[in-house]
Amino acid sequence: MEGSEELESSLLTQPWASVCFGESTFLAKACFRDTGYILLISDLSSVWYESADAEAVGQRSKELNKRLMVHVSSFLHRLRDLMHPLLAGQPDAATSFSCPHAASGLSLHVKSEVSGLPFYWDFHCCPAPVEMVSRHLVRPLIRMSLALQYQVRELTSLLLQKDAEIEDYRESGAALSRDRLRTEPFQEQMFQRNFMAESLPKICGVGEGQAFASALQKLYTVVTQQEAKQARKRQRSEDTEGPAPTTETAEHPHPPPLLQEDETASSSEATTPTSSPAQKPRLPAAKAKPKKAKGLFS
Repeated sequence: MEGSEELESSLLTQPWASVCFGESTFLAKACFRDTGYILLISDLSSVWYESADAEAVGQRSKELNKRLMVHVSSFLHRLRDLMHPLLAGQPDAATSFSCPHAASGLSLHVKSEVSGLPFYWDFHCCPAPVEMVSRHLVRPLIRMSLALQYQVRELTSLLLQKDAEIEDYRESGAALSRDRLRTEPFQEQMFQRNFMAESLPKICGVGEGQAFASALQKLYTVVTQQEAKQARKRQRSEDTEGPAPTTETAEHPHPPPLLQEDETASSSEATTPTSSPAQKPRLPAAKAKPKKAKGLFS
């Protein structure tokens, strides 16, 4: 049975999506399984989450939908089918979402239909712990910024190489057939100044969450997949190391006595010459034949 930790690990690689409830914009991500779900939502001022197992979902579904008699797994599938279009930017017109703030957290009310019957659900979200916020938002954003910085350096280097190539063509007498294609040599410092003065204010003026959700979802997924892979490697390493040795074993104040078979083997090894190359007698340096140098094609 998949626990809450496994469910959150699956949530990690889900990209954030920009969603609107009324006039408010949020970032949200969710993961649904037959064993439960986990939802993470943020307005970039606070982060809330809810993790519910199948038992809690079954109990709440009976309270909110007294006329619906469905298995919990079917209920979870229905919730997933309602939330996925919302997270994909294509909400169902027949489903309404409202997200009133509360002093203790945040609630997301869902209203829809199932086979002509009304369908209700409430997500009761509480403030997310710092570790969860760091894992799903802060650390991935830092890694994404480093990846983008490296990408900019690579593109800058490529532009400079292209300029050198074009200049070589010009010095060789080549000319453009269409003058409108002519470009000025790339100057990195000037580009950075223009970007800070002109482009950056436009980027900062974009609605909160819009640019991140639309343009960087793939990069976020790749970054978090790498983190999940490293976490699995660390877990396997910890599992294979086993318990730490005791003090006596670790210090070895007196080496343990050899078994009878070990004594025989040790004695045999001490008196019987082996045939390993490391233990063969070497020729004197004067009699050693120099190796013939090999050419590139010999």
